[in-house]
Amino acid sequence: MRHILVYADSLTWGIIPNTRKRLDFDERWPGVLENRLRELGRPVRIIEDCLNGRRTVWEDPFKPGRNGMKGLAQRIEIHSPLCLVILMLGTNDFQFSHPYNNAWSSAQGLAALVHEIRQAPIEPEMPVPAILIVCSPPIQSPRGVMAAKFAGAERRCVGLAEAYSEVANSLCCYFFDAGSVTSSSRVDGVHLDRDQHLTLGAALAAVVEPILTTDDRAAISGQEGTGTSATSGRS
Repeated sequence: MRHILVYADSLTWGIIPNTRKRLDFDERWPGVLENRLRELGRPVRIIEDCLNGRRTVWEDPFKPGRNGMKGLAQRIEIHSPLCLVILMLGTNDFQFSHPYNNAWSSAQGLAALVHEIRQAPIEPEMPVPAILIVCSPPIQSPRGVMAAKFAGAERRCVGLAEAYSEVANSLCCYFFDAGSVTSSSRVDGVHLDRDQHLTLGAALAAVVEPILTTDDRAAISGQEGTGTSATSGRS
């Protein structure tokens, strides 16, 4: 049984746009991913660590604990051994409280998280997990309860996928652009609708399965696996 940690925010937690309700596990993309991988003969357990409002490295002025850096190394330690960590963060970096953030700064925050994962105090001889960076779909014009919180975010997040791809390439991580298969919510312009979760989970199954195959081959050869681009070979 392989273990995959998903470290993310409300897009992955499965909040139903413009409500405080949550999609069921089988409707959220991590659940779709787990089920698809098992159908492909890959027994995996997806561990969800998804916190509403989580940033890459910034604080929320109203809610404590939203800085993604804090406690990350300990989460890796707790859940090890892990074969893969999937990072899907950055949307909340563009909230109103971070008016100077842009694609570059969010990507730098993500890079800091990658370093933190690789420096986690895991037990001796446990593998350092591979990392898959997933860039969330671009924020559209925020609507409903998201309008004030994400005012102007659709402009400041421009170029995020390209910036994340560059970080993935420089740090030998896998990369996938969720915006290549789905947009953000048609309801609030920020989160994911139910059908978008289903689409993303299915797409990520096709991405993650080859990563697990690469990890198998590395284990057989006694070599540590390295990261590649999930969309076109190496990022």
